[in-house]
Amino acid sequence: MQAVSERSTLAETLWPAQSAPRWRRTVLLAIGGSLLLTLSAKVNVPFFPVPMTMQTFAVVLIGAAFGWRLGAATVLLYLAQGALGLPVFAGTPEKGLGLAYMMGPTGGYLIGFAVAAALVGWLAERGWDRSFVWLTAAMFIGHVVISAYGLAWLGSSMGLAKAWAAGIAPFYYATVFKTLLAAACLWAGWSIANNRG
Repeated sequence: MQAVSERSTLAETLWPAQSAPRWRRTVLLAIGGSLLLTLSAKVNVPFFPVPMTMQTFAVVLIGAAFGWRLGAATVLLYLAQGALGLPVFAGTPEKGLGLAYMMGPTGGYLIGFAVAAALVGWLAERGWDRSFVWLTAAMFIGHVVISAYGLAWLGSSMGLAKAWAAGIAPFYYATVFKTLLAAACLWAGWSIANNRG
């Protein structure tokens, strides 16, 4: 694992910047990533003890694949779409739209998405994505960041104990599952990239 200098991300390796105008590649990747986030928010997977969406899976996957700048920008684009009232979040439009939704119980998690994508992307650029163990660790750290923001947000309105019981504890197994699945998907992507040509 290379720990200090930046390395190419999976997105840069599979779609080099030289193959298309840089702005076009960046815009298309960000739009594609925001669409993945939207789809992941609409997936409701039966899971124990509560159903789960696949949003955090998509967040850490995008961060690792895109790197910190494009990963964070992609999540911010997604959040901007939601702020403008597009039904991109889980439970929308039934649970509301726009800034009113974002100020609700899930607001902290949404903020954590951008921070986690940036952090996982930063770690990936430093080689954490070239080892399955380190990649899994990076994605788990991303999930911890999302949970921390969600817990702080919920805790400000209901107290930390209730926030932990409602917003963190039911998702232990789901977090482990999504971390391992995201790491496996990115690892498969690197296998394809390394075997090209």
